[in-house]
Amino acid sequence: MAHPSSMPLATAERTPWGDWSGGRSPFGVSWQKLMMWIFVVSDAFIFGSFLVSYGTTRTTLTNWPNAAEIFALHVGGQEIPLLLIAIMTFILVSSSGTMALAVHAAYERNRRRAALFLVLTMLLGLTFVGCQAYEWTHLIKDLGVRPWQNPFGAPQFGAYFFTLTGFHGLHVLSGVILLGFVARRVLQGAYERAGSYEMVEIAGLYWHFVDLVWVFIFTFFYLF
Repeated sequence: MAHPSSMPLATAERTPWGDWSGGRSPFGVSWQKLMMWIFVVSDAFIFGSFLVSYGTTRTTLTNWPNAAEIFALHVGGQEIPLLLIAIMTFILVSSSGTMALAVHAAYERNRRRAALFLVLTMLLGLTFVGCQAYEWTHLIKDLGVRPWQNPFGAPQFGAYFFTLTGFHGLHVLSGVILLGFVARRVLQGAYERAGSYEMVEIAGLYWHFVDLVWVFIFTFFYLF
């Protein structure tokens, strides 16, 4: 029996493995974009598992701390609940806007504008990570919260907080590194010479996913 790759194209199209036998783009997208979609879906399951586990624990414990009080900021002698978290959310949502503008500029083949918005997105991402580092430091040093203990109630609170925000923060930091690599390639004209700026769109896909995950973490962990 002849190997599928040696079959005429018309024959390969009739076989179950036709799209996967080489020389074709499954689902009409490039392999780079397909791999990113597979990664995003796989990662969504991981974050989803964390959130389901958190939700199950949260609803079975009665001494869960009040997140609004723990994550409050003191400004002008007043305690404002979740102020820092609201600022972090605004920063990350704004970065989705600059990322979308970078993708738009890339498809207009405007290298400078695409690189500018990529760098702005990186700066917003780094600002978010900086705020998260401050939040961690405050909880560990000032409030005594640890992954294995919590002076405000259920010890599982610390474990879920550091796991969820730490795993997400690692994704943001990885995204900043990816955007830096893509911005450098844009400025070097690598995508212009290749005739495609799709890599900017793929990086944008990852970044929007990271932002979307934060919306779920913000909603389920901080608000409930």
